[in-house]
Amino acid sequence: MGRIKLIYDKLLKHFGFQGWWPVTPSCGAEPVYGIKTRTEDQIFEIIIGAILTQNTAWTNVEKALIQLNKNKLISIEKINKINKEELAGLIRSAGYFNQKAERLKIISEFLLENPINRLKKENIKSLRTKLLKINGVGPETADSIILYALNKPIFVIDAYTKRVCGRMGFREKMYEELQTLFMENLPKDAKVFNEYHALLVELGKNYCKKKPICKECPVTSLCKKDLNSIKKMD
Repeated sequence: MGRIKLIYDKLLKHFGFQGWWPVTPSCGAEPVYGIKTRTEDQIFEIIIGAILTQNTAWTNVEKALIQLNKNKLISIEKINKINKEELAGLIRSAGYFNQKAERLKIISEFLLENPINRLKKENIKSLRTKLLKINGVGPETADSIILYALNKPIFVIDAYTKRVCGRMGFREKMYEELQTLFMENLPKDAKVFNEYHALLVELGKNYCKKKPICKECPVTSLCKKDLNSIKKMD
């Protein structure tokens, strides 16, 4: 497991436990991190968040989720019934709000036909196949739903992960290749995959930016520029 595990250990020591995916209290307050046991509505909120976070920052998604909670719309049935234009207005902060409103309506219809409790019992391959058939659901969104909402061990690859891996010197380029890299070099554990992905996002936001802050980075010794260290680890 070598370098992949070492990167995880260093990031966890530096950033601490992230507690993803956060859920919003029904009163519409700020999202709460680290909740272990989730209700069906909270699981649905995570699914909503996985769609809303497409092409936008999480802070924008939080605002939209708070609005949905204030209007008591974290409900599969209510999202399915609400007027699309009204829904779009409530999630405006997340960007592409008309498109995302349509996608939320589509996913709510899917969940009415495929209840969450039934999806929990399915294997990852079957789940992923079903989710990828839904309009607006790509690999990253599907895997986020599987990992964070349904608590099944699959590794999520996002733009931050791709950037970090490129600078770390990993040769894998495609989504599935990077996903396999992590899943074959870590324990098959949803908690580990969950935490590692969240830590890579923190690394990407705080240090491994488009213009990296290498001197302060907690894993700078493992970066591509330090090829000797990388070879020793492999």
